[in-house]
Amino acid sequence: MSDLLDAVVPVRPISILVAEDEPGDRELLEIALARNSPNCKMVAVEDGFDALKYLRREPPFAAAQRPDLIILDLNLPGKHGREVLRELKTDENFNSIPVIILSTSHDDGDVTGSYRLGASSYIVKPGNFRDFNTVVRRLQEYWLQSVTLPRHHS
Repeated sequence: MSDLLDAVVPVRPISILVAEDEPGDRELLEIALARNSPNCKMVAVEDGFDALKYLRREPPFAAAQRPDLIILDLNLPGKHGREVLRELKTDENFNSIPVIILSTSHDDGDVTGSYRLGASSYIVKPGNFRDFNTVVRRLQEYWLQSVTLPRHHS
């Protein structure tokens, strides 16, 4: 009986797509995720067009793995994060993937607009490393340890 209690139930690997144009923020996310979630695979893209190409497995992302979770910056070059969110949530192939907005914007219009478009969460980026790390740790505790993410067969 004690063997059963001591056994660790393996958690399936989690794939996260991060659409973030700021290299420092991408690196902080990668470090924090790797430190606390070894079964997590993070893939980063730098703009909204590449986020959609990745999801649709268009070149150069033909071998892309469907993400379990998306972390999306609003202020992306090329195609704005709100446009990416709108496309994701109106496409039945992707609308079940939870999308977390991670943005520097405190604007009520951005927050409300993101939720109206189907965002699962809206997090304002902290201004320093310590607080950023705390936010990522809380994000991990909730999204990677507490909730059950939909399984995707691709």
